[in-house]
Amino acid sequence: MIKAIRGTRDLLPPDTALWNFVEAAARDVFRAYNFHEIRTPIFEETQLFSRSVGEDTDIVSKEMYTWEDRGRAQSEKGQSITLRPENTAGVVRAYIEHKLWERGLNKLYYIGPQFRRERPQKGRYRQFFQIGAEAIGPPTAGSESPARDAEVLEMLATLLDRLGITDWTLELNSVGCPNDRATYNEALKNALKPVAAKMCADCQRRAVTNPLRVFDCKVPEDQPIIETLPRISQYLDEPCRRHFDAVQGILTAVGVPFTLNDRLVRGLDYYTRTAFEFTHGALGAQNAILGGGRYDGLSESLGGPHAPGIGFAIGEDRLVMSLKESADAVARKPDVYIAPLGPGMDRESARLARELRRHDVVVELGDETFRLKKSFENASKMGARFALIVGENEVKAGAFALKNLESGEQISVPRAELAAKIQSAS
Repeated sequence: MIKAIRGTRDLLPPDTALWNFVEAAARDVFRAYNFHEIRTPIFEETQLFSRSVGEDTDIVSKEMYTWEDRGRAQSEKGQSITLRPENTAGVVRAYIEHKLWERGLNKLYYIGPQFRRERPQKGRYRQFFQIGAEAIGPPTAGSESPARDAEVLEMLATLLDRLGITDWTLELNSVGCPNDRATYNEALKNALKPVAAKMCADCQRRAVTNPLRVFDCKVPEDQPIIETLPRISQYLDEPCRRHFDAVQGILTAVGVPFTLNDRLVRGLDYYTRTAFEFTHGALGAQNAILGGGRYDGLSESLGGPHAPGIGFAIGEDRLVMSLKESADAVARKPDVYIAPLGPGMDRESARLARELRRHDVVVELGDETFRLKKSFENASKMGARFALIVGENEVKAGAFALKNLESGEQISVPRAELAAKIQSAS
């Protein structure tokens, strides 16, 4: 038997109702903040990710699904293509390619699958889903303002609250500008030289190739060493300090609580200044629901104009795990099960179902060969609130027996009043 590939899964009803609930809430919130949806291809040129995410990141060096596309002729070298491991780079590529700044489109969101070949674990899959947004544009659009950072963070707090995830924690840091990072990286390399040999293999490699990634380490034995390392907050220049102070001030003014975490660096090379994560205790040790940050030089690195930006990605798989709502609670069950009673009643039931569905009534159709007892059993199994009996006598009278499956009460309702009666009981 062929099964789903390791690290992937089928999302089945009623769980898909929970996913739709989350995505609908996200769309509503994004609309209120004037974000517009963008849909980019799920595969891109490999160099898009190597240039933006960074050659020395685990994503590019270990986790991407990359292949060489065949050329048009056998002798022609193919193009290196990668399934997107994240969506920010693709959004910025589209922003540049289509000159979206000329249309005033600088607040974009996306919902869709990403792909990374990492070890599958609870809430982490090789095909996983993200909800994300990017506020990017020319400085004249306010894209490099600390007010934009605070607005994005406040929007995320609003979304989580709307989903009923109220016990979240916002962790905040500044990773400075490129000059700050260069100075800090040198200090970090020097601090790691005498201790790197005592750390895990990943940290030993990162200490040489990308020292900031050491802070991503989750190996318990390495944590005492990491605690002794210098922090980037000690290396911020004055403009970066002012920017970070302003973000904190606005968040305090609008009532969004946060904690400072000077170990928070995020996992991608394009981040500058503000970096953040929202965490939730229900997820255990790997407790991040979402993360993001500012990336003021990303557009230029991809050949675009100066377009400062800030964005985030929500791990939808993990967000759904954090919900207090159950799938059964949000799934819409049939309002009514139509039970045709006798030969020729399938046709009449179909006509009646069409009328009710036009009033947004959720209808499940039975079959005229079923006995009434079987129809009632099917209706109860599906969670329908009512059963509607359609027999020859009912059709002639223009009134139908409507049975409340919870109370057992059965009444006769004129055809023209059926939709209103069913909806009034919802």
